[in-house]
Amino acid sequence: MYPPDLRTGFRKYDGGSRLGRIDRAAEDRRCAKDERGKMVREKGFSLIELLIVVAIILIIAAIAIPNLLRSRIAANEASAVSGIRAITTAEHAYSAAYPDIGFTCSLTSLGPPASGTSPSSTGSDILDPVISAGLKSGYTFALSNCTGTPYSNYQSTAVPVTVGGSGQRAFCSDASGIIQYAPDGVAADCISGKMVLQ
Repeated sequence: MYPPDLRTGFRKYDGGSRLGRIDRAAEDRRCAKDERGKMVREKGFSLIELLIVVAIILIIAAIAIPNLLRSRIAANEASAVSGIRAITTAEHAYSAAYPDIGFTCSLTSLGPPASGTSPSSTGSDILDPVISAGLKSGYTFALSNCTGTPYSNYQSTAVPVTVGGSGQRAFCSDASGIIQYAPDGVAADCISGKMVLQ
């Protein structure tokens, strides 16, 4: 940038082909004097430059966050389906190990036994301790509707803790091992709806 002509208040550009008016107050705000009294431009970013960068970051975040939420919901749903399959496998193993009881309506019966005790019908150590606690990856797992003596049927459900947040669909199964789902995230609709997961 060429220095201003002190007599006219104009600055010359491109060898004098164009002229531009100097805003001396703005120039003084952007510049400081060095030890010789010469005006030098200060280093750093202006407020406008920082606001533009923040706006760009917010636009990128607005585009990325919905995709991140959708991928988290998909991962949670895949984990819930895997949990229902694990419960089905554990129920059949439990029924084979304890034929006088049949299936169980308690996740804790499928989980690990109390510390220091060996596996039994109240803690068979067949199912993952996280699922047997009833909560995993934003889904709540439960067993219900055990029928027969010994129990010959049961229903397992996995419902999202927050519908639309931790998951969208509810999943359920029974002794047949067929996994069904409800698009509204309600366990009762899963059991009655009979929409088979493909």
